Amino acid sequence: MESFAPSPCNTSTLAPYIPSAGDPWNVSKVKHVYRRLGFSASQATVDTALGLSPSLFIDQLVDNAFSLPLTPTPFWGNYSVPDFTDYETENQQYIFDWRIQTGNDLITEDLRGRITFFWMNHFVTELETYFYSPYLFQYYNILQTHALGNYKDFVNAIGINSTMLIYLNGFQNTNNSPNENYARELYELFTLGEGNGYNETDITETARALTGYNHWTEAGAPIYFDVITHDQGSKTIFNQTGNWGYSDVIDILFQERGLALAEYICTKLYKFFVSPTVDLLVTQDIIQPLAQTLIASNYEIVPVLKELFKSEHFFDERALGVVIKSPVDAIFNFVNETTFFYNNTIIEAFLYYASLMGQEIYDPPDVSGWQRDEDWISTSTLTGRWQLMELYVDFIFNEHEFTLTDLARDLTNDSNDPEFITRVLIDHFVSKELHTPEDYITATDIFKWDVPQNYYDDGSWNLSWSTATYQVALLLKHIARMPEFQLK
Repeated sequence: MESFAPSPCNTSTLAPYIPSAGDPWNVSKVKHVYRRLGFSASQATVDTALGLSPSLFIDQLVDNAFSLPLTPTPFWGNYSVPDFTDYETENQQYIFDWRIQTGNDLITEDLRGRITFFWMNHFVTELETYFYSPYLFQYYNILQTHALGNYKDFVNAIGINSTMLIYLNGFQNTNNSPNENYARELYELFTLGEGNGYNETDITETARALTGYNHWTEAGAPIYFDVITHDQGSKTIFNQTGNWGYSDVIDILFQERGLALAEYICTKLYKFFVSPTVDLLVTQDIIQPLAQTLIASNYEIVPVLKELFKSEHFFDERALGVVIKSPVDAIFNFVNETTFFYNNTIIEAFLYYASLMGQEIYDPPDVSGWQRDEDWISTSTLTGRWQLMELYVDFIFNEHEFTLTDLARDLTNDSNDPEFITRVLIDHFVSKELHTPEDYITATDIFKWDVPQNYYDDGSWNLSWSTATYQVALLLKHIARMPEFQLK
């Protein structure tokens, strides 16, 4: 197995990327955008985007994500427990249904799906902790609502979301029995980073200010604030003293620690969308200017995303193929790049296998979320990826056989040259060319299969050949095992 070592350091700046003869706007760069800002795209979608300028393309992607309507509320989305007819059965079913709905959203929504998935791994909750379908929906809904909105509003909203109040024990935080769990994670994971600009006293005093969200009108209803269980004494947070409540905490946090907060979230966005490696140069030239943009825009997220995604830095060749695909990435990207058939049953299978490979949707391992990148790759998870891809390709071969050769025809203009077909299909699925010409030769030999060479030599073989669908399936399985296929 070849190394997944990152490319040399990306020294490009946040200056807007302007195509040139030496650095052209091309298919590779468009695919880079779709792989990072969504779950990839078909060749037809890529070709359409290629007709736009990079700046207009990014504007459209971000603006479309910002204006995309929320996923409709299911009929059970705001149930309380008494609203269920058969709680155990229905709750299980609704959770199952919403996981499938989420999978469908992610695979189709481009940037809105991708950034919602980012927030699921930032404002983390674990489904197994609360296992309640209305709270599952309400959590997802708040992530969608604020995904490209105002970060301060987002932080404010998520802390009093019933799902989060249950998960991080805010529901148990009262004036008589303070619970510091949410206060700690608010600073350590959600806004500032571990040990960055706060101390134990800040946590203790913040916990006191966050008391009072302890009651519901009936089991499973939204949790509401009750002044009776709120600590109304004086608290000192970041050297500010007063009878602070929940909204005061958020105001003080953004007022007193705005720069540290902005740099922290911009670093996380950078690691997610650009590269897991952040060195001093990236911090100075990319993160800190993005943080200033966030502050100057009063914590609106869209200006930061547009500045980053339009930059020379984002489009630098050294930014391509340096992020290891998550299990969900690997299969969802493949589906969108092939436009192969899928339905809810197949989405269920995708999510099931992703969970076996360490990415169970709505259930990261702990409050710090999936650590991503190299954590996705181990002996067992890598072979699991291969097996999933093989199962899916076999399904397509058995149930939708001729879509295999349709893909090859569309990408190669119905070529009958096996070397050309092999190269085009490989390059369609990987961010950069393979390391050596021998890698393409090996893949070509696999694609040729057992068809006698003379049929290729005299031009009689083509993609209508009786074995062609099987040959494409063999090549796709081989591509899915390549180290380069695991990168985006």
